[in-house]
Amino acid sequence: MTGTETLTVSLFGAVVALTLYITMIASRQNTAAGDFYHGGRGFSGFQNGLAISGDYMSAASFLGISGAIALNGYDGFLYSIGFLVAWLVALLLVAELLRNTGRYTMADVLSYRMRQKPVRTAAATSTVVVSIFYLLAQMAGAGKLVALLIGADSDAAKNLTIVAVGALMIVYVTVGGMRGTTYVQIVKACLLMTGTVIVVFLTLLKFDFNISRMLAEASERDAQEKLGDGFNAAAAEVREFLYLGGGAQYGLTGTTKIDFISLALALVLGTAGLPHILIRFYTVPTAKDARTSVLWAIGIIGSFYLMTLVLGFGAAALLGRNAIIAEDASGNLASPLLAEEVGGGEGSAGGAILLALISAVAFATILAVVAGLTLASSSSFSHDLYANVIKSGNCSEQEEVKVARISAFVIGGVAIVLSLFAQDLNIAFLVALAFAVAASANLPSILLNLFWPRFNTRGATWAIYGGLIVCVGLIIFSPNVSGGPTALFKEHDWSYFPLKNPGIISIPAGFLFGILGTLTSKEPESIAKYRNFEVRALTGAGAEKAAQH
Repeated sequence: MTGTETLTVSLFGAVVALTLYITMIASRQNTAAGDFYHGGRGFSGFQNGLAISGDYMSAASFLGISGAIALNGYDGFLYSIGFLVAWLVALLLVAELLRNTGRYTMADVLSYRMRQKPVRTAAATSTVVVSIFYLLAQMAGAGKLVALLIGADSDAAKNLTIVAVGALMIVYVTVGGMRGTTYVQIVKACLLMTGTVIVVFLTLLKFDFNISRMLAEASERDAQEKLGDGFNAAAAEVREFLYLGGGAQYGLTGTTKIDFISLALALVLGTAGLPHILIRFYTVPTAKDARTSVLWAIGIIGSFYLMTLVLGFGAAALLGRNAIIAEDASGNLASPLLAEEVGGGEGSAGGAILLALISAVAFATILAVVAGLTLASSSSFSHDLYANVIKSGNCSEQEEVKVARISAFVIGGVAIVLSLFAQDLNIAFLVALAFAVAASANLPSILLNLFWPRFNTRGATWAIYGGLIVCVGLIIFSPNVSGGPTALFKEHDWSYFPLKNPGIISIPAGFLFGILGTLTSKEPESIAKYRNFEVRALTGAGAEKAAQH
């Protein structure tokens, strides 16, 4: 093992040791179910804002988006724009109202004025599906990252890394619960921002802090590597890489332009339906703190996504697409490779230190996000399915938490197995699919429940199952799964649906199913119950008991 690899492994070990220590300390304060599910609602708006940032700025952000920008220019930057703008939807329509009307999970909000069992079953199913998609992205990224850093390119090394990350996330959730997971996410957010600022500063230093020069060199180098000897003649056309959205992903045909819009819709609307983000609003004591936490999150996340612009175009200018693709065809390693380059290059002490530091930060990013996802899905299974559906509310808090820990093992195991088969897919793309499912199944039911007095049980279940089935079905029959060089099954082709992202079809379908289900139901309308629900949503009165009607 070289000196660089030894340093990297040492920093990885330090990150793991720190997060495990935090988890163990936090576990001593977990005395009730509320401590496991929402940390006793004891976090300030600023703390929760940091934790939300740590939960949200995933491997897709740090690895996938910077790689997508480096390889596809403006098209890749769309991910950053979509992820950031999405927080306005969460702030204005969801955060405060959800915190006031829920207790532990998204299903608490839906079931307050509806029949418990069908709604909770549907919500729990959607939560687990979204979480699994998101977990695939994080753990696949972990395998690639560690394989690069320790010089182990074998499939066995990547598989072992995925299993190790899965085991760690299970420990975080089962031992630390929400309190431990939150502190891990806070530490991770601080590490990520610090590491990113260092790399961005050194990258801009290479261009004398002239961003226009960096963008021009990125475009020219991309054109030269694409066109070879024909570079000078066609350079103006290839400037589209930077300015016009004419990269490899979108903007070339009528179909891909629709795909571009579909992706944007999924990114902007998906955040407000992500289960691991929604449960974070329950960790603060007041509605004001919920708003404050989102404002802090917008500031931190916005700053980070602006820096991904420098990471992506800096990598394109300093490394070139060929060097990035040589290490990873999807571009997921652009940021670590850029860190090594601006630190002094391959073989230098500075490059080795910065590469190890940034890689350890990325590893911490993955650990924090997978812990949040596992907590969200295991909480939904235990609280919604086991306690309120299977046991019909006749379940002690201790038994409920025990089931949550067991389900964390099961969900973690499923995510590990699926991640072993998804390592060749771009991380940002996998997360975009998770956003599409969240926007198609969860968001319609949440918004219709919050703002439509007539909305009822059939409407909620139809919205969730309808949006979920349409979205997942279109994904299965899309070019992402079969028929293309980057598909999951390259040798087969059942890509009957032409779009890579199904959001433009599945999101309206979710709302449509919710409306049709409500209008065709014979369930008696209860305006009085909605008014009571509305008071809770706007004032927070009785928020702790919102799920115990």
